[in-house]
Amino acid sequence: MTPLSLPSDYARIKRVHSFEELLTTPLAQGVNALCWERTLMGDFGEVVTLLGGGEGIRALDEACLQALPLSAAGRVARDELLADLRRLQEHALDPVLNCIDGYPRDEEPGPVVTDVFSFHADSAPIEASTYLCTYYGPASEGLRNDEALRRVDLPGTRAELRKLYGGADDANFRVYLSEHCYDLHYAPVADARPFSFGLGNFWRIAVDWPGSPVPPCVHRAPATGPGDPPRLLLIS
Repeated sequence: MTPLSLPSDYARIKRVHSFEELLTTPLAQGVNALCWERTLMGDFGEVVTLLGGGEGIRALDEACLQALPLSAAGRVARDELLADLRRLQEHALDPVLNCIDGYPRDEEPGPVVTDVFSFHADSAPIEASTYLCTYYGPASEGLRNDEALRRVDLPGTRAELRKLYGGADDANFRVYLSEHCYDLHYAPVADARPFSFGLGNFWRIAVDWPGSPVPPCVHRAPATGPGDPPRLLLIS
């Protein structure tokens, strides 16, 4: 499935026009994703190039970015990154800026793959949201809730999970599913229309927390292959 551009016909996404709106607009009345659409200036590719090659996920801090010998366009990009980091830090959030050359994969996935390439929902024990922005490389992808099926609700998958669990389909089994995060992963329906979060867009998405008035936003890291550029991603 090739992700489409940001949909204009999906009522669960609300567009906002500033960070203040992104921060303060309630995730309620069916809306489970806020998007501050932006076209950012600067050369983010230069930032990634000067960071050099690596493996896995590399966390970047201000000192690291300030030390790069950037051109004028690269400095503009760096300043955009630092501005977004500070926006979140000033509101007692804990953002991380990552250069991602590759994610770990489930070595023994079993009936349900639980790595970030699987469509999933974030979860928290208290009210919370996820903030994220892709600046370079393949962007995150979303899946409409009405086109997403919890994998644990698929009869064949649930039967396989019960075999692994070795017990009845009861309250203890549901605890087992939760403890292994199986209940947070989703399968797209046959005609699903996943969409791209886009580059430069700043998102706030709903997570699965007790008492949430809206369903969580289902999303995933984009499928990548050899030769794809690293991702530059801010997440909190």
